[in-house]
Amino acid sequence: MSLAKHILVIRLSAMGDVAMTVPVVKRVTERFPDVKITFLTKGFLTPLFKNLRNVDVFEADVNGRHKGVAGLKRLSRELQDLGIDAVADLHNVLRSNILKVFFQLSGIPVKQIDKGRQEKKALTRRSNKIFLPLKTTHERYADVFDQLGFPIDLTSGSALSKENLSPRASILVGEEPKKWLGVAPFAQHKAKAYPLDLVKELLGRLEKEENLKIFLFGGGREEEQLLSDLEKDCSNATSVAGKLKFEEELALISNLDAMLSMDSGNGHIAANYGIPVISLWGLTHPYTGFAPFGQPLENSLLPDLDKYPAIPTSVYGKEIPKGYEDVMRTIPSEKVVGKVKELLLLK
Repeated sequence: MSLAKHILVIRLSAMGDVAMTVPVVKRVTERFPDVKITFLTKGFLTPLFKNLRNVDVFEADVNGRHKGVAGLKRLSRELQDLGIDAVADLHNVLRSNILKVFFQLSGIPVKQIDKGRQEKKALTRRSNKIFLPLKTTHERYADVFDQLGFPIDLTSGSALSKENLSPRASILVGEEPKKWLGVAPFAQHKAKAYPLDLVKELLGRLEKEENLKIFLFGGGREEEQLLSDLEKDCSNATSVAGKLKFEEELALISNLDAMLSMDSGNGHIAANYGIPVISLWGLTHPYTGFAPFGQPLENSLLPDLDKYPAIPTSVYGKEIPKGYEDVMRTIPSEKVVGKVKELLLLK
């Protein structure tokens, strides 16, 4: 099979999953600079790829013109009209599998991610658990490109470059020469979020650090309100939720000195810029392969695994097993503050 010149990459789903593709795609474009990539995803995630060479984003309108089988057939024609000659399916779900059929009928090769479902099942089951680190999601993404004839080395290459702040963001952050810490206390599922009272306790401890400026990240009306309330109670914290466009938030994240995140999207975005990320884990675990890119394991703060030996109970942390409602409470705020001080060299 001759090497493709124009690869379609498919990854829809959540922001964090898409953000994890960025360092992989970046290395593909760096090693194979003549290859063009069209990335099929949700339109609002386009800014994630704006600084990657030869990468264009194609918006999947799955609730509109690309809805259903007929819509996916229309989508496949629109993508083929762009001249794609190979497909890297980094999602491997029903929707992408339907697209796969249309592409293969047109003679376009498709390679798909192996999600490692069996080994993930073995890692997350309660009895006979096989508690070993699995291949990372970044490595699974890279394997797909390898199958297409585009092998890459994830240990080489550079992070995304720091971006200039917009005028609006510059006004929001101020001019004080302090260390900048991002805090993203929420997650898609409750089991992966730090309890609100512990977030308040954490911010209360960090408020005492005179050389620290905290930026609170989140999305949606409910989170915006909660972050606004947290901002009022912490003199050195500023909520950016609802105040900046997504692209402006990315630029701010690129200028942070560290990010404190759950097992969620903001941690992955910060890691893409080479920002040190402290991640807090509840019912999930870095061994599932979803840790932020290039971050040392010691930056992942875990619950008390002796008290909660069934962790990880799932890959995504959607369900909370009985008796496991309070796993996050075994990560004390003083431990989190200690890690923040360690990374930012605060005294």
